[in-house]
Amino acid sequence: MQKAVILDEKSMARAVARISCEIVERNKGTEDICLVGILSRGVHIANRIAERLKITEGIDIPVGELDITPYRDDSRECIGDRSSVFFDVNDKRIILVDDVIFTGRSARAAIDAVMSRGRPGSIQLAVLVDRGHRELPIRPDYVGKNLPTSREESVKVMVKEADGSDKVVILTGEDERKGQ
Repeated sequence: MQKAVILDEKSMARAVARISCEIVERNKGTEDICLVGILSRGVHIANRIAERLKITEGIDIPVGELDITPYRDDSRECIGDRSSVFFDVNDKRIILVDDVIFTGRSARAAIDAVMSRGRPGSIQLAVLVDRGHRELPIRPDYVGKNLPTSREESVKVMVKEADGSDKVVILTGEDERKGQ
């Protein structure tokens, strides 16, 4: 059951714009930056950040798609790696992009997946929503919205490209399992 809408279309766009600006500021520009979106909604957010950087900085930032399934610690079933990272990660500033960070396990799997492709100069993490409840010592570098939740709640990010609309909602009860 939907409990509340946390971000609407405009507030999501503002969060992406803010993350984009922070990336440029923290990295003192865009040199050697590559975005890697975690399948599936992280890819859409990474593409939006890249579009924003194109507008503000006038540069095309490479964007890859990362399937973390083969690197997860909670699943042994792997159909195959659906990643599309067609650039060299060596010595690059890789910015992993995901929709929600919760326990930190997806971010850990994403770091392993990137490291299996080479040795980046650095790896940073950008998330649209940080809902807390970390189980691993992983903290995002860029956060669109901090959203304290209970463990019984779940956060669902919807994007136009996959869901027909942009919004972030908190789910409770039966819908929780479908939300994350």
